[in-house]
Amino acid sequence: LGGEKRERGNPMVREGQDPVALSLDMRVQFALLDALGKTKDAFQAKAAGGLVLDIHSGEVLAMVSLPDYEPSARRLGDGDSIRNRMTQDIYELGSIFKIFAFAQAIDEEAITLDERFVVDQPLRFGRYSIGDYGVHGHDLSAALVFAKSSNIGTAKIGLRLGAERQRAFLTKLGLLASLKTEIPESASPLFPNRWNKIETATISYGHGISVSPLMFATAAAAIANGGTKITPTLLKNEDGLANNSAPSERVISERASQTMRALLRLAVTEGTGGNADVPGYLVGGKTGTAEKPTAFGYSRKLQITSFAAIFPSNDPKYLVFTMFDEPIGNKESSGAATASWTAAPAAGQVIARIAPI
Repeated sequence: LGGEKRERGNPMVREGQDPVALSLDMRVQFALLDALGKTKDAFQAKAAGGLVLDIHSGEVLAMVSLPDYEPSARRLGDGDSIRNRMTQDIYELGSIFKIFAFAQAIDEEAITLDERFVVDQPLRFGRYSIGDYGVHGHDLSAALVFAKSSNIGTAKIGLRLGAERQRAFLTKLGLLASLKTEIPESASPLFPNRWNKIETATISYGHGISVSPLMFATAAAAIANGGTKITPTLLKNEDGLANNSAPSERVISERASQTMRALLRLAVTEGTGGNADVPGYLVGGKTGTAEKPTAFGYSRKLQITSFAAIFPSNDPKYLVFTMFDEPIGNKESSGAATASWTAAPAAGQVIARIAPI
């Protein structure tokens, strides 16, 4: 944890140092590791990662980055990695970023959930065009734009908000600056210097901006927890409240947060996140399938898939994030390797195991 010393006032002091209690729960850690490892193998993914976060206190209950290594071996074997992809790497995460576009639009009353958006024609910006993965008919309500994960509809919402307002909101969420935690390896986000219409449109659905998974999860937690910013920590928080002494900064209203929780639930019951549902636990969540950038543009074959889940969605306590790098479709998925088939089921498996705990 970066060699940081903490005063704890614990009577069990040994050799002048106070013991440090971590927020990690080894039961949750094992459940996350097991689900990610099995899914990574099933889809022959290059890498995988995930975390479980208390959305109120900021405590990290589990964090996994695969491939990893065995510390007791004192050396790295073939395929081992010491890289923590949750904090050290940045990615374009794709459609899970729609959480932020919708949260801002709802908070600023720029849309209503029953408003219709035409989604049957690509949006064109010169030689560039924005399309959808699936066919959604002529139009969708704003609520179904989110649940069905329409890039076209979300881009139109982002353009309605505009570049200046979008950038200001992402800044307020902490997504345009490096995240400070007890882990020394912390990447800085990557975003455009020129923030024009095309950047506004693509960033609304998670392309054109790269952040670490922990940065994303921290911002998403603020959207779901009632609208207040948190600071992630790997240290046990005794009172279970927000882990800083200053008043929590509000990023969206309680009303907007409540609406977003309902939309996240809708994305599981009626949208792309159905494979994450766990009977009895009201899972809400959002899928993300991002094409990876290459020297020749974005690749449809190389993808980052991710899922952000909250539970229970009516009064959420935890956020579960799962991610897979370059998964390959298999027979069980009929060749598909999108987040609906990879990251969403993995998150559901984690929730099914940790929720009873």
